[in-house]
Amino acid sequence: MYDLLVVGAGPYGLSVAAHAASAGLSLKVLGRPMASWRDHMPRGMFLKSEPWASNLSDPERRWRLDAYCADRGTTARHGEPVPVETFTEYGLWFARHAVPDVDERAVTRLAPCAGGFEAVLDDGSAVAARTVVLAVGVMPFAEVPTALRGLPPDLVSHSGDHADLGPLRGRDVTVVGAGQAALETAALLAEQGTRVRILARADRLCWNDVPPPRPRPWWRSVRAPHTALGRGWRNWLYAERPGLVHLLPGATRARIAATALGPAGAWWVRDRVEPSVEVHLGHRVAAASPEPGGVRLEVVRHRPGAGACGEPAWSLQTEHVIAATGFRATADRLTPLTAELRGSLLRLPDGSPAVGRDFESSYPGLFLAGLVTAGAFGPAMRFVHGTAFTAPTLVRGVRRRLAAGAGVGAIPAPGRRTAPERETATRC
Repeated sequence: MYDLLVVGAGPYGLSVAAHAASAGLSLKVLGRPMASWRDHMPRGMFLKSEPWASNLSDPERRWRLDAYCADRGTTARHGEPVPVETFTEYGLWFARHAVPDVDERAVTRLAPCAGGFEAVLDDGSAVAARTVVLAVGVMPFAEVPTALRGLPPDLVSHSGDHADLGPLRGRDVTVVGAGQAALETAALLAEQGTRVRILARADRLCWNDVPPPRPRPWWRSVRAPHTALGRGWRNWLYAERPGLVHLLPGATRARIAATALGPAGAWWVRDRVEPSVEVHLGHRVAAASPEPGGVRLEVVRHRPGAGACGEPAWSLQTEHVIAATGFRATADRLTPLTAELRGSLLRLPDGSPAVGRDFESSYPGLFLAGLVTAGAFGPAMRFVHGTAFTAPTLVRGVRRRLAAGAGVGAIPAPGRRTAPERETATRC
């Protein structure tokens, strides 16, 4: 039986594995390395984060992005966006150097067993471990607006469904959303000859500023420090002190999770969108239905707080809709946990699982990492930079749980609360 089973081999899973291996834990890592980046992002995309904010985490900070680029004879400079292909190859390089052999088999079922957990793999075999960390990335949490659900995938897809936008070349496509994924997807579609429009509830598109030079006069840095999430002291708190965010009242954390770092496009995509992409702002899809050759969208003026009604209505015919509408990391989407195990988890008001100060869920021995912890630790968990805090903190928690011994794999008593979530967590 392993000390730790890491389910997922993206930036968070690989970073946790690197710290766990350095700590001497017996370890098993399951998953296809960098799968979301390799399989769900089309060529031509770039990271929104600065290169220095895009490092995976290892204890000695040896396997950074700039080290990978230097090893390949390329550069990773402030103010120069990193191609997704470069970052993906960096992640694979990190896995080869910092992590024990990664087993690419998928976990189909994870359940409690005596002394820990048992994971059933896609070939029917099983692996047991005393503790588990789920680092399943973002794809299990893809969110599609209610009006678009139920339509076939040849008519409606999520922005994360496309490793290749080529099949949409020459067609008419509507992209729903106003964030980076929507704007960059629309730019790539327009550049390949697709007729594309953006449809968004927002009244205006927001764009990030061109970043100033990193070395700056001290007084400018004091007023608005550079951070991995943008300039300013509030962003510095979110980026560099997620542990303090975790101590905030539950209502404050919920507000931060819902409003911090709202939809915005990177500065380098603006000139690719504005001249070539049709934009409809302040509107949303109220209904959608298939028709010969595509889909008909019933579009209404968006009125915040107006419920399902909107005014006035108009129809839009398009061949395909891409929902670039983000991700909703709720506990009920935590596959491949058994239904019983999912149902035992305490949850925050936004539906995400409650986690303690070291990322342990309310189920002893089950740890969580990545986007699913943003409701507890803030917006840094939506970015690669969050691995720098998550990985060492989580591994310390695993070591504490292993040292405690008793309780691993035990069903928590009804009404149990993890201390940091006592005032907000609920059992669903």
